[in-house]
Amino acid sequence: MTAFQQKILNLIKCFRRQWPLFSNSERTTVCGADCMLMVLQLSMAEVNKEHHGDFTVSLSDVLETWKYLLHDKLGLSYENMKEPENYTDLKKAYHASLARSSMLDLIDVYQKCCGLGLLSEDESLAPVQLLEFISGIMNVQENNGSLPAPSTPLNRQGQEDVKVAVLAKKFICSYLSVLVNSKDDLALAHILNVPDRGLGREAFTNLKHASQKRKMSIFLIATSFIRTIELGGRGCASSLFDPLKIHVKGLSNFVNFIDKLQEIVGEISNPRIAGGRILSTVKMHLIKGRSNGDPFCQAVEEVVQDLDLKIKNIIDSQHEVLTASTTGVSPARPKLHSINHGTVYCGRDTVKVLLFLLDEEAVNPPTQNKAELLYDDECFHLFGITSVLTLFRSPAQSHGSSPKPLRQRIQKSMDEKQIKIRQSSIKSQFACTYKNELREIKGQQLFSSSQIPTCMHSAPEQHSEAGDLTKGMNSCLDVPVPGTISENVHQTRSYTEMGKLSCQPRNKNSKNEQMDLNNDKVICDKESEPSLQKNAKRPKTSDNPQKELDSKIGRKRKQSKTASKNKLIAGQAKLSHFFRL
Repeated sequence: MTAFQQKILNLIKCFRRQWPLFSNSERTTVCGADCMLMVLQLSMAEVNKEHHGDFTVSLSDVLETWKYLLHDKLGLSYENMKEPENYTDLKKAYHASLARSSMLDLIDVYQKCCGLGLLSEDESLAPVQLLEFISGIMNVQENNGSLPAPSTPLNRQGQEDVKVAVLAKKFICSYLSVLVNSKDDLALAHILNVPDRGLGREAFTNLKHASQKRKMSIFLIATSFIRTIELGGRGCASSLFDPLKIHVKGLSNFVNFIDKLQEIVGEISNPRIAGGRILSTVKMHLIKGRSNGDPFCQAVEEVVQDLDLKIKNIIDSQHEVLTASTTGVSPARPKLHSINHGTVYCGRDTVKVLLFLLDEEAVNPPTQNKAELLYDDECFHLFGITSVLTLFRSPAQSHGSSPKPLRQRIQKSMDEKQIKIRQSSIKSQFACTYKNELREIKGQQLFSSSQIPTCMHSAPEQHSEAGDLTKGMNSCLDVPVPGTISENVHQTRSYTEMGKLSCQPRNKNSKNEQMDLNNDKVICDKESEPSLQKNAKRPKTSDNPQKELDSKIGRKRKQSKTASKNKLIAGQAKLSHFFRL
């Protein structure tokens, strides 16, 4: 650790000693440089979603806004820099995200300590120095003398091992962060599915939406859901329809593991033993199911040994400070603070040690490759890890033209099928009453030659006079007759009866039946005579055939009326009138 890092660490220790002046919770964690950049990226993506509808942001925009934000918060000159778009909303969203997660960044800790006069002259820092450290310029200047090694297979393997070690440390520190600060949603996002619990983007999205709706942390949402399932009660019935229901197994695994760590904190009073037990439990959980030669297992072993040594050094330094002090700490003061702030439990000293351990990790130099930190990396994909931006982005984004939910589409198709089935069943039962009316509504020609039954033209003409009369009537049938609604309805009924009578079975050798068939046309046209008189005139014939035809027409009309009455079923006349309307 460099001298400047030690100064920043002393700054954080001053904050820990006077934490009631800074925060309402003793478990407030400090946000390092990399964590600050990731929070800014998520805040920018959220603002872009509000203004443009897309939860995404480019790397160049993040870096430009990052540089402007650091200068603005430290009060340095930024005249030559252009203010980012929607900067006021970005800054507000950034601080709101830190407040929800119960975190303070390095600049906030520095400004509050300086404002309260808690720093001595030896521990004071210049804003420019803090800017260079957070932005990574100081680390580059310190390593400027050493040239990068040429890329070789052995060197590339060493770089991969370093990435795996950084990833292992991130997982272990995220478990410790969730253990001491359950509101840290960023740390929870790193470890929710490490190791694999089947809690991918869909599960995290459901947790995130539930936390936004109920204004609670993601960990508290998951814990309350699992407690409801396990204990039952009034809220258990509503949880059956919860989208988290399909993730019960994975969430239960995660919550129960955090409970196991909480039990170690609460049951073991010695912070040295409790810290070692917590680290070993996390290690066994991460390497479970992996082979001993796995690079990730070796990296976890090394990280756990390093953190365990740091815990030992923290405890030793605390004992030295207590021994050097003359009065010590009053036993009433910790008790008073613990009661007032809800932290009275056996493992308070263990939590303080873990917080100091996380503070040392927060003062580490930032990552130089920002693209690997903020976006998906190949090394992450080997362990099934996605970037924080990808994880916080909902799998199904709405762009205004997205399809409706599957449930609504299925219900709509089922309703349409029911309507079609209902219409077809009614049509088949009462087709004799309104079949031609449906054709008239659709705008088709009702009286075309193709719609007239073919059996009307099947018999040869045996009387020239009757044949001429039939031809004249058929020529009238080819033209739609304009008229009133009553005329058209009457006309339609006459043609329906004509089709029925003309299609009756008959003997082919009977001339009388053939004459009756031709007379059927005349009978049907006689009933619709008022409307047909407007378009066609009856041709004149001799007296004798006309008298014979008139006598047969009268007899046939009576027979057709009695036959049609006998064929009607009960209630069919009323239904026919109903569907005709």
